[in-house]
Amino acid sequence: QVQLVESGGGLVQAGGSLRLSCAASGRTFSPYVMGWFRQAPGKEREFVAAIRWSGGSTSYADSVKGRFTISRDNAKNIMYLQMNSLEPEDTAVYYCAATRTFSLSSRPGSYDYWGQGTQVTVSS
Repeated sequence: QVQLVESGGGLVQAGGSLRLSCAASGRTFSPYVMGWFRQAPGKEREFVAAIRWSGGSTSYADSVKGRFTISRDNAKNIMYLQMNSLEPEDTAVYYCAATRTFSLSSRPGSYDYWGQGTQVTVSS
């Protein structure tokens, strides 16, 4: 089984930065795509960004383009989300996800493996 563990969440003031990490492990860990989603209270789970493991092509939600950067360290099996210029609207639980499909999908149902989530709170 694949295990995903997020870290790096916390409390930050508007305009500040955080870097989230997602450490992946498992006997058969070989994802084609990994991504970040977030879910705020009372809202649907929302796509943030995705990255293709081989080649590193990326996709971003319009709401985070220019502010967030997704990256990965293939050797360490770690995915990152660098979040700059944070806004109160970014407050949510952030989830790491992985899939063995090829598409940089924005749909939660496309992802097979999920982390437990890490809370990001942005104060105004």
